[in-house]
Amino acid sequence: MLAALALLAVVMLSPFLIVTLNAFKSPAEYSSGGPLSLPKGLYLDGIIDFWNRVDFGEKLWNSLLISGAVAIGAVVLSVLNAYALGIGRVRGRLWILVLFLVANTLPQESLVYPLYYLSKQVGLYDSKLAVILIFTVIQAAFGTYLLSSVLGQFPREILEAASIDGAGKWRALSRIVVPISRPTLSVLLIFFFIWTWNEFFLPLIFLISNDNQTVPVALGVLQGEKMMDATMSSASALLGIVPAVAFFLIFQRTLTRGVTVGAIK
Repeated sequence: MLAALALLAVVMLSPFLIVTLNAFKSPAEYSSGGPLSLPKGLYLDGIIDFWNRVDFGEKLWNSLLISGAVAIGAVVLSVLNAYALGIGRVRGRLWILVLFLVANTLPQESLVYPLYYLSKQVGLYDSKLAVILIFTVIQAAFGTYLLSSVLGQFPREILEAASIDGAGKWRALSRIVVPISRPTLSVLLIFFFIWTWNEFFLPLIFLISNDNQTVPVALGVLQGEKMMDATMSSASALLGIVPAVAFFLIFQRTLTRGVTVGAIK
């Protein structure tokens, strides 16, 4: 069993390890030793050249801004929707949840033209705000579906006691429901951030200006350039992976705690 897990870990990590090795090689070392050879030293010119060529600091900030705003906005919107559907028990609750589920399964290709036309009409095309709004709604569709099931099992006795003490719906939401559901909300926040960070297709369509592009779009646009050798391509892939991995590692304890608490409940 342990051997199988170790083999699976090696298989899953091998692409990342190969990319890391080649990111610190010179083109001459790559040509002579191939992709699996160990670098003789830390060759940083590929990383530096790629960083300067695409203005990676700006792309990194764009991705952080969009992913962070979407994660926070989607969680807030999911909580409000799920509070009405899971606890408020609005009429037609089941059909509304089915609608959210269907919306979440729609391929992004089918959304491109209507969203493109709408963003043009309201003057938001080629702006980060357009991408933030689009992905906030998309991620909130999944968050609403998930949280509605969680809040549907919320103890009614707690809410009734709060109501007797004079707490209104907004106060019950902010002082009771949200604090108790914080582990689940933390998990959603992390997933929404990572999912949005990795998005490529819609940002490619809606962020055509170089100043607005995200990290995945910058990497995809430059992959076909003739000036990109193998080591620089590996350096670009490494720079694109590291921020998401770092974010996951920083919040790993929060993610684990949220999943564990949800399982115990």
